[in-house]
Amino acid sequence: MKISRCGFATFKLFLHKILKMRYILLFSILFQSVFGYSQEKFDLAAAKKYQQELNKEYANRDTSPLEEADFSHFKGLDFYPVSKKYFVVAKLVRTPKEKAFKMKTSTDRTPIYKKYGEVHFEMDGKMHKLNVYQSLELIVNPKYKNDLFLPFFDATSGKESYIGGKYIDLKIPKGNTIAIDFNTSYNPYCAYSYRYSCPKVPLENDLKVAIRAGVKKFHD
Repeated sequence: MKISRCGFATFKLFLHKILKMRYILLFSILFQSVFGYSQEKFDLAAAKKYQQELNKEYANRDTSPLEEADFSHFKGLDFYPVSKKYFVVAKLVRTPKEKAFKMKTSTDRTPIYKKYGEVHFEMDGKMHKLNVYQSLELIVNPKYKNDLFLPFFDATSGKESYIGGKYIDLKIPKGNTIAIDFNTSYNPYCAYSYRYSCPKVPLENDLKVAIRAGVKKFHD
């Protein structure tokens, strides 16, 4: 089968386009495998809005964990200043073969959790690792099936922030990175009242760095 000079030129152009598309596709796959499907960016307005909404929730007797005596002088939670420093895009390493376990709480309650994976990120020039968990009781509800639970201690715990550590709520990402905004970290309800049963932060989630972000301790 012979191809005319004009036909050969057309064929070369077609082949060039096919190869170009393959390179673009390959680059796209490699980019997603390394960086995840999307790179979330720090959103100052969103972090401040989160704090405002949390204050509204705590000021409302119907949704607040505060004791009745606290409402007379409650003017808002004491937050660290919102800072881009405490927003990280961490590498997510999934650990699918983990066994379910009973997480200790401030009471005799032992909810069932499972380690979903590890998040690795840099802070103050050093690499850090935290485990993220899933509540096996909550994920049966479609509303919470993609929720991840990140409890942690840091160097401020028991000093500037609550002695029992803090929590962050996350969503399962599509890729292998996950945005963590420590500005949205909050205290367990146990920081405000003994009426609640709160998961205790696992010892392996103790950061050796000061995370001056999110809510500070409530009572001096």
